[in-house]
Amino acid sequence: MSIRMVPPLPLIFLLMILGVYSDDWSVSYTSTYICALKGSSVIMSCTYKYPPGYKIKKVFWTKFSEKGVEFPDLFNDPEYSQRIQYLGDKRQICTIRLNDVTQKDSHEYYFRFITDKPDGRWIGKPGVTLDITNLHVESPESVTEGDTVSLTCKSTCNLTDRATFIWLKNTQSLTERNNKLLLQSVRREDAGRYSCAVHGHNLTSPHVYLNVRYPPEDPVISISPSGEIIEGDSVTLTCSSDSNPPADISWFKEKTFLTHGQIYSITSIRSDHSGEYKCKSRNEVGEKYSDAVTLNVMYTPKTVSVSMSGSGEIVLGDSVTLTCSSDSNPPVLNYTWFKQNESSAVGSGQSYSALQSGFFYCVAQNQHGSQRSAAVSVTVHHRSGWHVVLGITMGCGGLLIIVIVIIILFMRKRSSAKDEDLTVKQDDLYSNITGRAPSDVHVCESADCDAAQYASISPNCRDQTAGKAPKSRDTEEIQYATVQHYKNQEMKKPEEIENQYGNIRVHQPDAAMRRSNSQTVEDVSVIYSSVKQPCVHHSGLQSK
Repeated sequence: MSIRMVPPLPLIFLLMILGVYSDDWSVSYTSTYICALKGSSVIMSCTYKYPPGYKIKKVFWTKFSEKGVEFPDLFNDPEYSQRIQYLGDKRQICTIRLNDVTQKDSHEYYFRFITDKPDGRWIGKPGVTLDITNLHVESPESVTEGDTVSLTCKSTCNLTDRATFIWLKNTQSLTERNNKLLLQSVRREDAGRYSCAVHGHNLTSPHVYLNVRYPPEDPVISISPSGEIIEGDSVTLTCSSDSNPPADISWFKEKTFLTHGQIYSITSIRSDHSGEYKCKSRNEVGEKYSDAVTLNVMYTPKTVSVSMSGSGEIVLGDSVTLTCSSDSNPPVLNYTWFKQNESSAVGSGQSYSALQSGFFYCVAQNQHGSQRSAAVSVTVHHRSGWHVVLGITMGCGGLLIIVIVIIILFMRKRSSAKDEDLTVKQDDLYSNITGRAPSDVHVCESADCDAAQYASISPNCRDQTAGKAPKSRDTEEIQYATVQHYKNQEMKKPEEIENQYGNIRVHQPDAAMRRSNSQTVEDVSVIYSSVKQPCVHHSGLQSK
């Protein structure tokens, strides 16, 4: 076997085998146990000794031994031949180097030499045990923002050589050089992939992900499409919130729960979808509500209707007010009035005064369209004859009532005036009457003398008591002691008849009696208006 010397490599694990002796035969290993990193190079060092007079014929390393079976030479093994190097000689040094070790290389290895004599064979037992290890990072599965976290770089065995560790986060090297990485008051920014390595080696541990949990940040709602929303459009609301673990999203309209999920979609949006929307973001660490966003759905006028003040039937000359109402967003810009079966408008504005019969409807219009109402009927009636008669009758009746009231008032006023005049007339009724002697009276035999029935009146002007004057006005009553009627005498001349009663003087009773006898006195005043006769007192009134 050819032996070639190679320069020492940086990381070499020396094996110093304790002596295996049998008189002058021995193999000594520098170390009987080696823990090496996967992919590294391992040096197993040893020395051997044999008695003088023997000459070394063959030296090699083997990894197992069985009785009755020749030990396999690693230099001839395809798994090792390209990776093993002999660093010793044929006199006393038996060191080898094994490169790019793997888990399969974990065995116990021995050195064996053969001399030129049949009894000159030797193997160094026990041999060198080789363990190949990987690196891995120990880390908690998840931490909460604000906690303290420790990460440890570990291997399955204790590395024989002193190692300097390197920490990496997302492939970026950190400053820590120990096998432990300490993160105090961890933040969400500390989340990421962590791995470790040993300085001078290419081996890097598999990365582990540090999961930092934190509550949702302020959720934000976005609306798609942006801009004006018209009835019938499709609208998507998206709730965005940074949280770990991912939050459960709930949607609300005002205080009414709608659904779960980050996206809330409305297809063929309607006017009743208008309102304020919020989303709630919640995870195991906390929860938070978004600010409200408003959906303002624009739509053409709908539910257009016409209402009227009073009945739809009016009399010619009157009018009825029609009012148009509608639900729309934005509000109605124009109201236009039409009469059915007529193409041109008859009015504009929210209200219209109808003066003629027909069916009327309104059209409400805003920026997004228009809609018409159902037609309402207006009927105008002409005034009929009975209306005129009724009007005239009522007018005349009213006028008649006014006239009657005026007449009654006038009669009451006149009656009052008559009472006053009658009092004066009664006071002077007989002021000029004077009585005549019966001898002056002539009998009138003709019919024309009837007007002078009382040609001879002899009033009794004395008091019944001894001819004294009456004591009071109440006792001053006119007493006609003697009334002589001569029908058979000739009628005197009118001048004489008139003078017969010219000096009659009458004393009037009191006011109460005058009022009670007002009608009689009025008649008497006519009869005796011209009586003039001297006053002769009699005890009684007689008629012949």
